[in-house]
Parts: sequence; structure tokens; C-alpha cells
Amino acid sequence: MSGKKTLLFGIGAVAALLGAAAGAAEPVDLARAEEIVGGRCFLCHGLEGESASPVFPRLAGQHADYIAKQLSDFQSGKRKSDTMKPQAEELTPTEMKALGAFFQNKKVGARPVRDAELLGVGKYVFNRGNQFTGLPSCASCHGEKGLGTPQLPRLAGQHPRYIEDQLKQFNRRERTNDNAVMHTVASKLSELETHAVAEYIATLN
Repeated sequence: MSGKKTLLFGIGAVAALLGAAAGAAEPVDLARAEEIVGGRCFLCHGLEGESASPVFPRLAGQHADYIAKQLSDFQSGKRKSDTMKPQAEELTPTEMKALGAFFQNKKVGARPVRDAELLGVGKYVFNRGNQFTGLPSCASCHGEKGLGTPQLPRLAGQHPRYIEDQLKQFNRRERTNDNAVMHTVASKLSELETHAVAEYIATLN
């Protein structure tokens, strides 16, 4: 009897693993995502997620799950934006996932170094924080190369202006999602540190 139970347990475990694998490999409609990007997203973010304007984030290389979550937050109003809410309003969860996968597959490039001394400050803050003000390092959450995780955004190669704007919004609590931890971080950054770390992030690849 115990042998039979073990066999049944083994079969159940294998079935569960296969089911999980099937769920993880759920296909997305990249053709539909490309259609949506070509119809609306490209105006601000570019056809390849490159975003020529520093006001709008570069989406190329960003984690698919993170993009889908932000779109969902824009749609629900959890993340407030007069620009993005109408863009996300009619998207289905399936389309959000597809858009995430579409942009994740795109290549993003680093920006050349412009001010080596300023970059040194940004690198220090990014990797080590500031022990005198209690500022944690950016790398402790986003990784030493700024690649992030599916839950935490990739920062590497992002426009400095966009990074600075988001940090200031977190500090003022104007960014209405993901605010709990980031407000604490942003409130400890000086203006110089904010500018320097944003410049450093742009050079990561």
C-alpha cells in the first residue's frame, strides 16, 4: 500500500510540475502586441521601445511582468497618469502580457559617459548608498548592473531625465504605486545624488 501511495504521489508531483511548466510557457500574441505598439505606444516609447524623448521611459529590455503590472496599475488608477490611463483602459490582461513580452525582447543600449566626475558620484551612490544619511544602495534591490527582476524594474540604460522625474515623484508621493520603499529611498537623496545616480544608470547596459 505504501508503495502505491508513493507512486501516486510521484505521479501527482510530476503532473504538478508539468502543469506549472505549461503555465510558465503560456504563449503570448506578439503580433497583436506589435499592432498595439504601432497604433499608439510608438508615439511616446518608439517602435522598438527606444523612446527618443527623455520624458518617456525606454521600455526596451524591461521585464515583461513589470510592464504588465504597470499597465494594470495605470488601468485601475493605482498608478495615476493622465497620459497612460486612457492608453491602458481598453487593454486586456492578455494584451498587457503580450506588450510586456514584446518590449522585453527588444535591445537597449547604454549612453556614453558624459561627465566622468559626476559619474563617479553616481556609481558610488548606486553601489554603496550613503551611510551618513541612511541611504541604501540602488544595487541592493535592482542589482549591481541595474537589471532588476520581474518585480523590480530594469534601470540600466534608462533616460536620466525619466529616472530623476520618478525619484522626485516618489519623494513627493506623487507616484502612487510602488511607493512604500521608494519614498524612503528618494527622500534621502540630495539633488546632486539624484542627478548623479540617474546619469550613472544611463551608462549601464
